[in-house]
Amino acid sequence: MSFQSKFPGLFTPEQGALPIKEPQPVTNKQMRYAQAIALKTGTVVPKAAAANRAALSQWIDTHQPKPIGGKFSNYPSSKQVEFAERIARAKNKTIPNACFRDKIMMSKWIDGNKPR
Repeated sequence: MSFQSKFPGLFTPEQGALPIKEPQPVTNKQMRYAQAIALKTGTVVPKAAAANRAALSQWIDTHQPKPIGGKFSNYPSSKQVEFAERIARAKNKTIPNACFRDKIMMSKWIDGNKPR
């Protein structure tokens, strides 16, 4: 049993393959970040990756430094605490102490209390 299209010319062999989108060029911000990683790690950004946004993104993912683990890796960042304290002052609220020991809890507190 074969499928006959109700749209003439939709599946004809004359149509050929549809063109693939051309690779997009890298952004300036992306290239600066890749160069910063290359300086820190002592590697070189390949020319092929420097010409293609997707390829450079993949190179960045494999070469960027991994987050540091340890005793304090779960604590909120200073920027996160600063933002939460600003919200607390504006709304005249206190931040629960547990939020200062868990970045996920701090994030949820911020999301629930930030001004809209």
